[in-house]
Amino acid sequence: MSETHDPVEAGLLVLDGQSNVRFQSGLGVRADVQERLKGLRGQLKARRLFGIELDGARCTVLGWRGADATLFLVHRGQREDTLLDFIGSVDFAYSILNHLVSSPYEGMTVVDHEAKVRFISPVHEGFFRLGTGEAAGKPVTEVIENTRLHEIVRTGKAEIGRVQQMRGVTRVVSRIPIVEGGAVVGAIGQVMFKAPEQLQQLSLEVNRLRDEIAQYKRELTGLRTRSTGIEQIIGTSDAIRQLKADIAKVAPLDVPVLLIGESGTGKELVANALHSLSARHGRPMVMVNSAALPASLAESELFGYEPGAFTGAERKGRKGKFESAHKSTLFLDEVGDMPLDLQVKLLRILQDGVFERVGGEQQRFSDFRLVSATNRDLGQMIQSEKFRLDLYYRISPVTLRLPPLRERLEDIPAIVQGFLAGLSSRNRSNVRFVDDKVYGYLQSLKWPGNVRQLLHEVERAAIFSDGTTIRVEDFRPSALPGMPSVVPAPTVAPEPAAVASGAAPSASGADMRSTVENVEESLIRDALKRHDGNKKRAAEELGISRSYLYKRLRLIEEQA
Repeated sequence: MSETHDPVEAGLLVLDGQSNVRFQSGLGVRADVQERLKGLRGQLKARRLFGIELDGARCTVLGWRGADATLFLVHRGQREDTLLDFIGSVDFAYSILNHLVSSPYEGMTVVDHEAKVRFISPVHEGFFRLGTGEAAGKPVTEVIENTRLHEIVRTGKAEIGRVQQMRGVTRVVSRIPIVEGGAVVGAIGQVMFKAPEQLQQLSLEVNRLRDEIAQYKRELTGLRTRSTGIEQIIGTSDAIRQLKADIAKVAPLDVPVLLIGESGTGKELVANALHSLSARHGRPMVMVNSAALPASLAESELFGYEPGAFTGAERKGRKGKFESAHKSTLFLDEVGDMPLDLQVKLLRILQDGVFERVGGEQQRFSDFRLVSATNRDLGQMIQSEKFRLDLYYRISPVTLRLPPLRERLEDIPAIVQGFLAGLSSRNRSNVRFVDDKVYGYLQSLKWPGNVRQLLHEVERAAIFSDGTTIRVEDFRPSALPGMPSVVPAPTVAPEPAAVASGAAPSASGADMRSTVENVEESLIRDALKRHDGNKKRAAEELGISRSYLYKRLRLIEEQA
């Protein structure tokens, strides 16, 4: 028959220095309990909290060892008692519990169901200038100013992270009700932070970490969805498909590329695509418009200058375009318009990347990838000695030809639709549709200004359109006399005199181009005369860029 025990839940056992029983009660009377505790006596140095198994239940044992005797308090709890599990699993449980109630960083106050103080940690007793145990039994409102522990006991609702003023000092505290058997039996107040600044500092640190994570996410997203620039080159014609394939093949190669094509074919877009797909995409591409470089400042713009190099120079000197393009891409646009003397100075830096600033003697080095572009016939310019052959070899290991719009008229619908979508978002325009007749009409033209002219005319048509759809009649004459236009052809019959004389109803393409150039030259000369040679003001009056003005003036001089 198995041994049975009384359902006693607690006990006391006192042993002398030789482990003889001097007092026993409750669970301490049991022989098996005495045997277990005598075996543990040797492990006690002063006092210890630990757990033992008894009749399939966990028991909490608190032991004190003195010089002449050892005392054990035994309490039997339930299997699901977390505290007993903690005590039984952690040998230094007593030290942890002692730290929780006496920590100088987390002062604790305990009140009962009547909101009377039962315990205040030593650090709080010192803060409130109380003696040890002096506050016990007093209402908490008489001990701690601005307390709300009495409200926590009444409502049973916790308050976490609340600010409390005590003796002129601000603390961040938590107040938590303690529940047993469904009823509130007390509450605990505990300091979380000694000052709101600590909480604010923690918040700032959390926000900083969140910002860093957000930045890394953006960078990762950017790497995944980084624009290659190719998608901005719109079209599915054979010519554009081949161009995109060539760009993808050439971009990773660290070799100079020459882009040739008529004005308005998108050379800058191709340059951006080459840069974005290269290993140098981490730095911004540096662009130089050779046609817009004033002859007197071209060298300093490209190579930079040292302090005091010339009158008006900046004190600290200045980086040039080549130096700024270090580890990046230098896009040299309109390279065919570069003066011969400057072409000579480019040869060395294109050879080995070495150069000197204007007014300096120190040799500098720039590791850049060169992409050049021109709408000029460099072969003819080389023959007429207006462009150096050795420079041509430096800039053209790879040459990409950009097809004019007239060679890819099937791309016009896609170009127009893509442009209208962007125009609608930028200018909040309601024009989003194109009449089917417009595409056929636009594809019937030759487009000497290529894609740039097409977009210009479509934008003007969208502005003058009265509805949400662009129609053929929305296209207007050019605002600048003599410039090419895409106005619908007149339907009126030719003059009888012209028919009788056998005159052609319209001028040939060459005659029209010549007429346009003559009118343009006349307008430019008149504008310069009115502004005493001021090119900036003349360009503003004519509604053209200074780079285009410089280009036209250079052509006028060559023809003269």
